[in-house]
Amino acid sequence: MLTVLGLESSCDDSAVALVTGARRILAQAVVGQNSAHQPFGGVVPEIAARAHVEILPGLIRQVLNDAKLSIRDVDAVAATAGPGLIGGVMVALLAGKGLALAAGKPLLAVNHLEGHALSPRLVDPNLRFPYLLLLVSGGHCQLLEVRGVGNYRRLATTIDDAAGEAFDKAAKLLGLSYPGGPAVENLAADGDPRAVPLPRPLVGSAEPHFSFAGLKSAVQRAVASGQHSPTDIAASFQQAVVDCLVDRTERALMRSDAPALVVAGGVAANQAIRRALADVAAKHGRGFIAPPSWLCTDNAAMIAWAGAERLSAGLIDTLNAPARARWPLDERADKVRGAGVKA
Repeated sequence: MLTVLGLESSCDDSAVALVTGARRILAQAVVGQNSAHQPFGGVVPEIAARAHVEILPGLIRQVLNDAKLSIRDVDAVAATAGPGLIGGVMVALLAGKGLALAAGKPLLAVNHLEGHALSPRLVDPNLRFPYLLLLVSGGHCQLLEVRGVGNYRRLATTIDDAAGEAFDKAAKLLGLSYPGGPAVENLAADGDPRAVPLPRPLVGSAEPHFSFAGLKSAVQRAVASGQHSPTDIAASFQQAVVDCLVDRTERALMRSDAPALVVAGGVAANQAIRRALADVAAKHGRGFIAPPSWLCTDNAAMIAWAGAERLSAGLIDTLNAPARARWPLDERADKVRGAGVKA
């Protein structure tokens, strides 16, 4: 039974986990940095990277001790190698390389997005390839066919901003705390989702791509007008995001015969989004899988699990594996017309 140590530091969460190939999490720990970044309303890359350097070694020792194992007892070391804030990515990757070299273990340089893409299989042994994945987070908004480990076909991406980034911007405009997603969701619970007329960018268009820049600008104007309550703006904004995700996902379902729809990434923790996507999947006769909320946000269990899947497939990396700020899952996908570098 393979045991993989996973390391994650691509943004502002330092995380370590030990996971077995039998889908058992032996131990895990996550330390966030919300308090350090709250004064700035978002993640400051240098602060995040320095914190990872200070936090990660202690977390590695803690997780190994909790599992009553040493580094020589694990079968491989998996570390996020990108995409993400490059300073942070380098911390986990260099730590992983050092551990793998010192203990004589294989290194698995994991794409953070693949961690999200495969994470549902950690908790659902019945989930088989292929499946349609809506990967929705602070930095990414994509629809992909997950055909196998290392085998992805991108059907759609954002042409500007990601949904999670829009949530953070809306929260900042409303004077809410960081991180913005949970704060907006909590405020929206008391508002009227139809009170504020907000756009639904690209809804109804033929290609299932996403756009949220115009929605962010509309929220800014709604706040500046002073005509609407914060609760109504939050609820209307969240409903606009839901409508966009549903319409775009439904368009992709019409192009894919994958038997299941899966949602993953930090924004997938939003309950309104989960409910709406479950309804869309049922409408089209597909299964619906959403990992538990703790597995949607950044964590090392998904990195360790992706490493276990890659190790089983013989996809081992060398110590020369680079840290990458940008790293698409489908590197053969054409660039989307009108899209910026995030796509």
